[in-house]
Amino acid sequence: MWKTIVSTSAVAGISFLVGKYSNEQVIRNAQSAENVELKTIGKPQAPIKLDENAMGPSRASEIMKFGFPGFDHIRSYEDFVLSYDRRTRNAHWTLEHLVPERLVRAKDVDRAKSEFRPDTSMHSFFRAENEDFRGSGFDRGHLVAAANHRKNQLALDQTFFLTNISPQVGKGFNRDKWNDLEIYTRKVARKALNTYVVTGPLFLPKTFEDGKNYVKYQVIGKNNVAVPTHYFKVLLLETSPNNYELECFILPNAVIPDSTELSTFHVPLEAIEKAAGLLIFEKLPKGLIKKINGKSTSKFW
Repeated sequence: MWKTIVSTSAVAGISFLVGKYSNEQVIRNAQSAENVELKTIGKPQAPIKLDENAMGPSRASEIMKFGFPGFDHIRSYEDFVLSYDRRTRNAHWTLEHLVPERLVRAKDVDRAKSEFRPDTSMHSFFRAENEDFRGSGFDRGHLVAAANHRKNQLALDQTFFLTNISPQVGKGFNRDKWNDLEIYTRKVARKALNTYVVTGPLFLPKTFEDGKNYVKYQVIGKNNVAVPTHYFKVLLLETSPNNYELECFILPNAVIPDSTELSTFHVPLEAIEKAAGLLIFEKLPKGLIKKINGKSTSKFW
């Protein structure tokens, strides 16, 4: 029943860019995401790697309560977990667990002390470097937002590892609409018991003049860091014990008008899973989800 309903809603929900921001090409790109085959996800080949700089135990088991979206090159940090794509020099996905008390900034935590730097646990062949971004015209955009992790300096500092950074359009996206989504995430997380956030890049097909679909994206720097065409973010909110709400977004890596509402970018979870090749919150019983993108699921069950 769940798959039937989600498949139907995926087709209907792909109108996420309809409105002032929409155009035929962008809508075709979004529709093509529906046809991406799910990638086969294997079992991890080695234990999860804990960050060598971590002070105290990682929260990995708590963060990953509802399962791993995928198992490729896992990195576990103090306050979040990610899977790294060595080919694109971007994360496949990041996952964080937010609770209201951890969203309070400690007095001695200072973002000015944090520096963008490579994670040296990653082989040098596959790392992005700060020089790759210099002069590229793109911001070093966070996937796990720095402002979500100000409970201690280490947690904040680790969000600046380049494994968590992706080339983002600056004005109109990273500094504006993407930031709006990060602020919104913290706003709803402060009202929830628990919030799980999955974020990642997408490389979506585009229809060209010959009528064929191609995946085309820019690369920057000597390490050929891939510039994603889109980004996704999935919020799972536990609003009361064992009652959950789900919000799913896909935003284009482009200038987005300030007037565009975040709800414009709502999509079905299945659209993200198919496009990214991931299974998100697979261990969560679907009957516990009471709302999806603000709409009641009571008629589904």
